[in-house]
Amino acid sequence: MPEPVIRPATHADDEELAELDRRAWSPLHAVKPRPQPPYEPFFDARHPPEHILVAESQSLAPGLVGYIRLAPVTRLICNAHVRQIQGLVVDDRVRGRGIARAMLRAACAEARRQGARRVTLRVLGHNAPARALYASEGFAVEGVLPGEFLLEGAYVDDVLMGRAL
Repeated sequence: MPEPVIRPATHADDEELAELDRRAWSPLHAVKPRPQPPYEPFFDARHPPEHILVAESQSLAPGLVGYIRLAPVTRLICNAHVRQIQGLVVDDRVRGRGIARAMLRAACAEARRQGARRVTLRVLGHNAPARALYASEGFAVEGVLPGEFLLEGAYVDDVLMGRAL
């Protein structure tokens, strides 16, 4: 069986995903402050398990080593053909092994399965590795919100990317 396995998340993954999210926090990709106790659950009404695919490993670093959040952009019927990637995280211990690319491809396949025709995402302008990954998988810059976020004393662009399925 190839490593890691990408599968839909379940409610049982909540604690492990929350811990992975805290470990992977970085100003390179996070717009929210570093998580502090008391920690909130990973899943909530806006982010249910059915919007998450996880990468699970038995040998690289046993357990969950990544996740990608794929959700409808809005509740509007006229926008139901679009899905948005609202987060992609890979455990630092297993970076550079193609896990992000595999999850991105799995998310696009899942979006297609759901009937979507487009996938969009937002990425911070200074996150060059993520932007390069997305571009290599067919995502194009569709807009830039200059200086949209003030992160650690610097203004950072919000880059909007998308691709057809």
